[in-house]
Amino acid sequence: MTSFQSLDLFLFSLSRAFCSPIALFFQIQGCVICLALAVGWFFAAYVRNREIKRMKDMMRNGNNFPFLCQDISELEHSNQVNLPRVTVIMPLKGFGEHNLQNWRSQITSLYGGPLEFLFVVESTEDPAYHAVSRLLSEYEDYVDAKIVVAGLSTTCSQKIHNQLFGVEKMHKDSKYVLLLDDDVRLHPGSIGALTTEMIKNPEIFIQTGYPLDLPSGSLGSYCIYEYHMPCSMGFATGGRTFFLWGGCMMMHADDFRQDRYGVVSGLRDGGYSDDMTLAAIAGAHKRLITSPPVAVFPHPLASDLTLGRYWNYLRKQTFVLESYTTKVNWMMNRALFTTHCYLSWGFVAPYFMAIINVTAALRFYLKGYSLEEMTFTTGGLSMVIILAICTFIELLSMWNLTRIEVHLCNMLSPEAPRLSLASYNWCLVYVAMLVDNFLYPISAFRSHFSQSINWSGIRYYLKDGKISKIERTKRSKDMDPVFTDLGGKHLYGKKGLPTKVSLLGSLCRNLAQWRQPKKFDN
Repeated sequence: MTSFQSLDLFLFSLSRAFCSPIALFFQIQGCVICLALAVGWFFAAYVRNREIKRMKDMMRNGNNFPFLCQDISELEHSNQVNLPRVTVIMPLKGFGEHNLQNWRSQITSLYGGPLEFLFVVESTEDPAYHAVSRLLSEYEDYVDAKIVVAGLSTTCSQKIHNQLFGVEKMHKDSKYVLLLDDDVRLHPGSIGALTTEMIKNPEIFIQTGYPLDLPSGSLGSYCIYEYHMPCSMGFATGGRTFFLWGGCMMMHADDFRQDRYGVVSGLRDGGYSDDMTLAAIAGAHKRLITSPPVAVFPHPLASDLTLGRYWNYLRKQTFVLESYTTKVNWMMNRALFTTHCYLSWGFVAPYFMAIINVTAALRFYLKGYSLEEMTFTTGGLSMVIILAICTFIELLSMWNLTRIEVHLCNMLSPEAPRLSLASYNWCLVYVAMLVDNFLYPISAFRSHFSQSINWSGIRYYLKDGKISKIERTKRSKDMDPVFTDLGGKHLYGKKGLPTKVSLLGSLCRNLAQWRQPKKFDN
């Protein structure tokens, strides 16, 4: 039997198998997943678009500053002087291409009340320390901002350690604390909008938001965009939500001062993920988490975000599910782990089947097979057409939500450079959907069996859902620079170009790292 005959037999067998009831179930399931995502994005777009219409109505009614307040009278001095004090805490690590613009958008907020900014670094050797120092020197007469050196963490992740250290240093009269990541690009009225909601509803435990990824053009950046888009549904509720994004969290300052609900102790004693820990606390004590419709923030991704760096980011995201605070929290994480893995491969499988069916149909057609002989292949092609229609609807819904969020961001930041959909490559978005959903279960199982992660040059080990050990590797001057995943930030003082690592190389490295974690910490 020749190789071509073997190929024909292989395609024949697969095509026939893909017409079985089980295969048809998975193909129908893939279509259902596509349509479910499309419906979710449709409702998320509705909520964001409703906010756009509201702002336009306010402008027609004479309010020329709808991006700052709903009622123009709120800008009067008598109202502004009564606004509560807010402390903004930003834990920093490294310095990247978008950081200066992000930090500038944060400290130039048009919030009218007392406002202080605390930039928290682990040491003065962090490149972020010198970059922030230069930035703050430009605004020293206009904003209340300072850099705080927190030192090294010993019982929790470095980010959480920096956040809690900043909380200890905040002003004694601060009523609210806003925890921000350094890759958040705020709108001029963002702090005011979050504070207004806290004042209106004192029952709010945490207010959060979500990023609008701006892909840089690489496949890795589109994988990040695609990874975040399904989660955006949970944040586009216009109110109550069960989701929490650690990049933007506004809370009552007294919750930290009094360690209410175990906020401080829960984070400090073995906490790995700030948002997952706080979300678990909110769920356990039935506290309210909300996400206002204006809390969507532009998030430019690094121009050289490779697939290898995307894989590292994905590893950190899946590792989060291994951390937990209570037994209930553990059960929820296991359920999320199982569901996400099943749906990810359940999403990819129909496309693999579609490729085989199309290849087989073309092969048999060119070899002159009759329609009667290709009955099963024709049935497979019918499912391919249905899947293609569902995929188109899904991509259209994703495009529509992105379009509306881009428009909303432009209205919320009228002074900033205009964002546009023109740079989005929707063919790469489709490819990223397949790549991301194929790799997610691999990353999730890798995280589950390793129970350790290298995050920004620090290796954390988990035991019973909490950090049990922290290892740091000393770096010599002749070693290559280390970069973070999304912002392409220098984590150490030495300048240089990032080492280009292929996805295959990164996977191989991670496999070796699984067996000998200490050897690869550099």
